[in-house]
Amino acid sequence: MNEDIALALTNEMLIVAIKVASPILGVALIVGLLVSILQVVTQIQEMTLTFVPKMLSIIAVIFLAGHWMLSVLVEYSESLIRNIPAMF
Repeated sequence: MNEDIALALTNEMLIVAIKVASPILGVALIVGLLVSILQVVTQIQEMTLTFVPKMLSIIAVIFLAGHWMLSVLVEYSESLIRNIPAMF
């Protein structure tokens, strides 16, 4: 295995990681921002208030996009395992 193959594998791995993590991170960011704005407007300074909506929204995203995320991971794993003989 040379440096070009290692760099290409690392690049592909990072792209897959970003694809899989982006729905969860995006929803958590948006929900956290909305809860923070609500806290500022209503002057409620409860620290635990942000966790429950974030957790519920993350669970909803996993239920809605989990099949897609798993298929992306399986597709990447299959292509990686299939290409192992060509790497060496």
